[in-house]
Amino acid sequence: MILFGHTYFRHAPFYDVKSIDSILQTPSNSILYIEFKPALIDVIEHCQLNRLKFALKVNNLKEAIYGHNFNATYLITTRIMAPVIQKAADSYLFDAKVLTWIEHEDEIAEIASQGIDGAIFPQGIVKTQTFE
Repeated sequence: MILFGHTYFRHAPFYDVKSIDSILQTPSNSILYIEFKPALIDVIEHCQLNRLKFALKVNNLKEAIYGHNFNATYLITTRIMAPVIQKAADSYLFDAKVLTWIEHEDEIAEIASQGIDGAIFPQGIVKTQTFE
């Protein structure tokens, strides 16, 4: 199980981007964080075409399947949707790892018992300046 944003582990944070220009404001080799929205498809496609690592926030299984087809590195979803998306990821051999949001350490064991690939604390996301 992977943990992002936990104080014990030094994983690079994800950088919240909302435009192609905002990608330029992130350190090189950053993992980008993008919400799945039709208005951001150009940003998602840019990441795919340029082979940039990105985490895609998805709300349902359909968006997770889109994320897989866009070659997202991570799919971040709610605790309710995580088991559903993880099952599809396992069945269809998604390359993306499924992550879910957590607030407290005591949630780690529950997420692990559900077989979810990983979890992310709010501190795992860095807001960037947007250029919209």
